[in-house]
Amino acid sequence: MTASKKTVLLTGATGFLGSHLMLKLLQQGYPLRVLGRPGKARSLPERVSNLLQWFSAGPCAGQVEAFEVDFEKTELGLSRKDYARLCAGEPIVIHCAADTGFAERNRQRVMAANVNALGGILELVKKSRASFFHHFSTVFAAGAVAGAVPESAVQADRFHNVYEESKAIAESRVSGVCREFSIPYTVIRPAIVYGDSRSGRSLKFNALYSPVKSMQLIKDIYLHDVQQNGGAKSAPYGIFIGADGRLRLPIRIFLPQPGFINLIPVDYFATAALAIIENPQAGKIYHISSATPSSMEVLAGYTERFLSLKGLQVVYQSRDKNPMFNPAEELFDHFLRPYYPYLSDQRGFEKTNTDLATGGITPPELSYEIFARCMDYARSVEWGKAFSDF
Repeated sequence: MTASKKTVLLTGATGFLGSHLMLKLLQQGYPLRVLGRPGKARSLPERVSNLLQWFSAGPCAGQVEAFEVDFEKTELGLSRKDYARLCAGEPIVIHCAADTGFAERNRQRVMAANVNALGGILELVKKSRASFFHHFSTVFAAGAVAGAVPESAVQADRFHNVYEESKAIAESRVSGVCREFSIPYTVIRPAIVYGDSRSGRSLKFNALYSPVKSMQLIKDIYLHDVQQNGGAKSAPYGIFIGADGRLRLPIRIFLPQPGFINLIPVDYFATAALAIIENPQAGKIYHISSATPSSMEVLAGYTERFLSLKGLQVVYQSRDKNPMFNPAEELFDHFLRPYYPYLSDQRGFEKTNTDLATGGITPPELSYEIFARCMDYARSVEWGKAFSDF
């Protein structure tokens, strides 16, 4: 089966998106060479093997070779022999590795991973005469704009954070080099990805998960006070257990304007990404996003139901103009702050190219059943603490 398939060189295989893409490629019979840095406690081959076990895909291990590399070194820091092996056979190269940090204090690290490391990847693409290069970016590389975002080059000059900025710069470099050297390429831009909509399983627990995890923590603090201390710290702020047994936890979520949160499940992401990789058009940009994004009101309602509490209120008003936060609001605001640009997003992402490549498949709308399935799984693995092997 694998004889008719091009070898794929994949970065980011131990990350959330890259690991699911790795599984899809293996299931389709592609010989795979995974490129990545060694982990702090485990080698890259060990981490890949553990992931395949997590996916119950151990029999696919024979299709995978793992190469520990340094993306900023000449020939990726590999021996001549190993580098020559990577370059053989005009492989498909898929660059999925990225640093998704938002904080400005991490600018140097994020730029190093998302921009500087491109030099080694693009050099490999050139020297291997890659049959195709697929660069994974994000729909949010569009920057601080509003309205419909086309599947075309970024025009923005203002961004919400260093992650968006770094991905926009990376896209520009990829398109420039690939055009200069006549390398067929695509840019694939996913939206915010959460766990598997069918099983709830996931390997990463930020974005959709962070507000719920944070609210669980806040609930536990005040529930303990009510049950153990008679509500000494809770009662002054209207926090109490109602007659229905649910905790009343008045927390206002201040957002600047109405908008949406563009969420897709990882099973849809992997299916759409594989369809694009197997049916690419050179030079095209693809949005893997939802045409029916969720609102913060809906997600707040889901969170209340899941955590058995009441009191969450979405308020469309600048946080700078709001009344003084109560302690619970202040704590939640601290946890939520990095995600505010994505909680009332006024960007909509056109996906004509993606629909053509995928046959128009769409992600399931995020129902409460899917939400609860994903959150139940997250709690069962302690929000990812059980995944030290990866």
